[in-house]
Parts: sequence; C-alpha cells; structure tokens
Amino acid sequence: MAAVGARKYLSSSIAALVFAGVAVSVTTALAITETPQLVTADVETAPVSHSGDAADDPSLWVHPTNPGQSLLIGNDKQGALEVYNLDGSLQQRITTAASFWGNSDVRQQVTIGARTLDVVAAYNGGLRLYTVDTATRTLRLITDGTGKISTAGEGLCLYRSSTTGDLSAFVISRAGRVRQFRIFDGDGDGLLQGQLQREFEVGSEAEGCVADDVTGALYVSEEDVALWRYGAEPEAGNARTEVDQVQPDGHLTYDIEGLTLVEQGTSGYLIASAQNGAKPSKSYFVVYDRQTNLYEKSFRITSGTDADGCQRTDGITAYAGNLGAAFPQGVFVCQDNANTTPGSAGNQNFKLTRLERILELTPITG
Repeated sequence: MAAVGARKYLSSSIAALVFAGVAVSVTTALAITETPQLVTADVETAPVSHSGDAADDPSLWVHPTNPGQSLLIGNDKQGALEVYNLDGSLQQRITTAASFWGNSDVRQQVTIGARTLDVVAAYNGGLRLYTVDTATRTLRLITDGTGKISTAGEGLCLYRSSTTGDLSAFVISRAGRVRQFRIFDGDGDGLLQGQLQREFEVGSEAEGCVADDVTGALYVSEEDVALWRYGAEPEAGNARTEVDQVQPDGHLTYDIEGLTLVEQGTSGYLIASAQNGAKPSKSYFVVYDRQTNLYEKSFRITSGTDADGCQRTDGITAYAGNLGAAFPQGVFVCQDNANTTPGSAGNQNFKLTRLERILELTPITG
C-alpha cells in the first residue's frame, strides 16, 4: 500500500511530458480521494441525556477476569460521564457541579507509588482521575484535593512510559495548547496528583490525541490541518512529524477528530476520524500502520440490523482482544452525531462494531 508521504501528484509527470514535447491538458494536481469500506454497526448505547452536540469521546475498561463484563466510558459533554455495558445499557452516570465533560482515557494495571491500579481519566473543569471497582463495575474518584487537577482543556489521553513506568496525562485546549502532567501519589494516601511537565502549541484548533506506550509516540489531531506525531516523553519538546493531512493532499478531511490505537503486541493500527465537514453523512475513518504510520485504508460504519451507523464522528476507541461472545476478537466504538433508526433515535450515542469485520487481526485462540 502507498505511503502517506507519496502524494498523488500529477505535476512532476506533467513536467516530464512537456519537456519531452508531449502535449497535455491537465495542469493541476490530482486530489487524493477515498472509497471507504462499508461496515455495519452491531450494537448501540443508550442515548445520552442531553440533546444537541453532547456525546463525544469513548474509552474502554477491560474486566480482568470476565471480559464480557467490560465497560465503555463515554462523555455527555453537556452534563455527565456515562458508563455503559457492552450491550449498550447504562451502568453508571457521574455528574459534578461543572457541567461540561471533555474526553476520557484508561490505563490498567498502572503502578503508582506502592499501589497498582486501573486509572480512568476524564476532563471536567480540570483533570479528574478515577479507578474502577471490579466487584461493582463502577468508577470511584481518586483525585487529591478538590477532586480535579486544574487546567484548561477538552482533549485528553494517557501515556505510560516504557522507560520510567510513569503515568502521564495530556490535556489539550480547544486553541491547541497541549499540557503534559505526571500523575503521582505524593503522600501515599491513594489519592492522585498532577505535576506539569511540558506544554506546547499545536498551531490551531485541536482535540483528539492518543499515546502509544510501546513506541513512545503521541498523536494529535490539528483539526483543519494535519495528523501529527510527537514524542510522548516529557523531554521530547515540540518536535513533530506529519502522519497525514487533509485533502486534497492527504487522506483526511476536516475536522480531524478522534484517534485510537489497535494494539496487537508491538504491531497494530492507528485510526483517525475524518468528519468530512462538507459532507458529514459521508464521514469516515482512516487506518494507518501502527509502526510505520503508512496509510492502509479507510472505512465507514453504516446501519445494521440493530443500530444505525456513525456520522460526523468525534471520538473513537478500539480494543483487540476477547470481550465475550458479542465481541470475541475485539470492538471498534464511534460516536454518532445523528442518532436515527434502526435502534433508538434522538439524542446522540455510541456505536459498537466487531473489530474483525474492519481490520485484519491476529486470531485470538483459547
């Protein structure tokens, strides 16, 4: 498959033909176009409580002993953090005095101080940190002090360093300012704090991000411009490499939104949501090789028997692994901006699709 960097230009070929005395009529570059694979949704969540632009960014917590009891965590931007079962039913709803909820992310079996725990991070007037009670399958706040680490933002992703083992959180403001916080337990009481380690500007509006604990890469969506790769370690500064850009020269369309990784050992995929603002009903997702960042393909989630598809998607998440009978090889989750039938209709929600119908995966056996 073609590298992203190998742009589909005609200009160099035209120049060669003109030099050779061959008349040509084409004088402009050929834009990259997408023909997404169509994949039907399998399950949808209960709609969020608020109407309008509300559902946004999903993340997954995997149950350590019973994968079918894993949880999907999603935000209702206008008022809550919502926790769903994999059949789409609502398990828990968290509200605070601060009504706006931004993005969320999860890291499991993280050692912080003397404890090893699962951490769920969410933005709500600051960075809030939770853990999951495995017995009740509910979230419990474990942020020190006021219950949040004060910072402006909306976008959020977590990173566990393979070098130091430290957990850090990236918080991104709408204006495109990225702040990296080291997460720690300063006094051993089990409540977590954050220390600012790094901040830098992306350049314009940004929100989506995902960090790769294996490769040490941080991916950030600059919504109308490009998908960027930074170093995730705090000393990496603001150096970056372009993974892809919006059309006509790239495979993406504005707004570039949610990002997620599909991890299978050290291999896998990076997926980006291309909202296709000019034709939101034709929005799609772009897949890249996790290691090389080369373009692989694109796909769209369409209506199935029990759930409609995803349009103009903000947040996405994915997991490659056994999640029980409904998702034996894993799941891809996308926010749907226009929730219609089949299934429920009305307020926005999230759609779940069996991962093996989208991507080539190493089969899970046993």
